[in-house]
Amino acid sequence: MTGFERTGIDSSLRVQTPEGIEFVLFPAGFPVRVCAWGIDCLIKGVAVFGLLIVVSILHKIMGIWLYLILNFALDWFYHAAFEIFRNGQTPGKRLMGIRVVRSDGSPVNPGASFLRNLLRFADGFLYLYLIAFLCMSVSKGFRRFGDWAGDTLVVYTSSSRLPGRFTAPAFRKQQALPWLADIPAVIPGRQLTFEEKQGLLMFARRYPLLGRELADEIARPWAAQLRQKEAACGVSESGAGLSEPGADSSESAYLLGIARTLIGVT
Repeated sequence: MTGFERTGIDSSLRVQTPEGIEFVLFPAGFPVRVCAWGIDCLIKGVAVFGLLIVVSILHKIMGIWLYLILNFALDWFYHAAFEIFRNGQTPGKRLMGIRVVRSDGSPVNPGASFLRNLLRFADGFLYLYLIAFLCMSVSKGFRRFGDWAGDTLVVYTSSSRLPGRFTAPAFRKQQALPWLADIPAVIPGRQLTFEEKQGLLMFARRYPLLGRELADEIARPWAAQLRQKEAACGVSESGAGLSEPGADSSESAYLLGIARTLIGVT
């Protein structure tokens, strides 16, 4: 389930999980995606130039068929391969701080990635990319034709500078939740992803509506997953636990404590 909110020149998509937890995605607009596309084209151009040098040296032995095969693979599988194996990011997208995800915010899968890139030729008809521009102009999530077909979005990552009012202190001030002042802060034992941070903040926002029992039920698998990832990073629970002795050790308190640390409630 998704909703859309537009504020000035920036936009956001609110995504709700089956458990009732909401988090926010920030779709990347046309300018930043053009920059990422330009970087990828430059990288592909360098690769093609290297292929031409190799072919010019080996053409008497192997002919031109090697160049044709490698150029075909580069042209058709460059984007899909990086998106599948590099967390939805080509080198250009990584440099620009954006990545491809499913419309529900989950990681892109091979089928969706291949479909969105298969239709890249339609978006770039006659190399003008007018179809892509028109589709992104009328789409709430700035989707080109391939994104619609593959049910994907291109969104900002946690390391990118989000536009407008969603930057730094202003964003934290919006997220301030006064009831977290009574929850002991929990320092996470590893760097959380953007989606994890958003999910924790939305859980904290909805906590008074859920009630203690339902909140604990929702938090239980999520907290276990976070602790498991911390253990995989070699962090003991004592190093990332509650900061106050005798504190509430429930699963919802654990998630709320991390949310308090993220927001900086004092």
